[in-house]
Amino acid sequence: MHQQIQLFGAIAVRPAVLALIPRFETATGLTVAVRREVNPTVKKQIEAGEAFDLVIINPSMVQDLTATGKVKAGSQVWFGRVGMGVAAKAGSRPLDIRSVDAFIHALKSAETIAYASDGTSGGYFSALLDRLGIADEVKPKLVAVPGGQTASAVCQAKAELAVVPVTSILAAAPEVVLAGRFPAELQSYIDFAIGVSADLRDAEAARRLSEFLTSTSVDDILAAKGVERR
Repeated sequence: MHQQIQLFGAIAVRPAVLALIPRFETATGLTVAVRREVNPTVKKQIEAGEAFDLVIINPSMVQDLTATGKVKAGSQVWFGRVGMGVAAKAGSRPLDIRSVDAFIHALKSAETIAYASDGTSGGYFSALLDRLGIADEVKPKLVAVPGGQTASAVCQAKAELAVVPVTSILAAAPEVVLAGRFPAELQSYIDFAIGVSADLRDAEAARRLSEFLTSTSVDDILAAKGVERR
């Protein structure tokens, strides 16, 4: 009898993964338990001994876990990438962030901006403010919010805008809207890869889930949830 497959993944891909799991379970009769944390936390918890069958995090982190013997060598496969976007409360004034100048103006004009201080996206955004030369002006407006709640901060009156991966905005409450994606010149894609545990209880079940998650048949569902394939 198959055991439940333990899938441990980053918050940014969770909405897309959850949309796929019922289809996999119906087709295979297997069950999947999904846990999520921000990328660095997933890696730390696995390093500390957290049990898992499949992990979906940044490729470099999968490589690190492979090097330490937590992920099976040769099991890493590309999953997809997620772009950065800006969330606003539904019904708020339209936001133009299509150009770099418009994006900078929007950040300077906002009273408060939520960001995932503990996640990959938060690190990129903080560095971007330095690169654009607006850190002194914008950083005092930043509101650090845990990765899973960043987009929702705009409907909880914690921030006027939120900067977070597009997947998290599309999966947030109905009161949260995607005001726009980062302009192309500033866009940063967070890459995600799948790794299989080196300590598997059911190798066949894990292999089937990995193949399903990377198959072209689910590309349309992933795209609707904000995950791009190459």
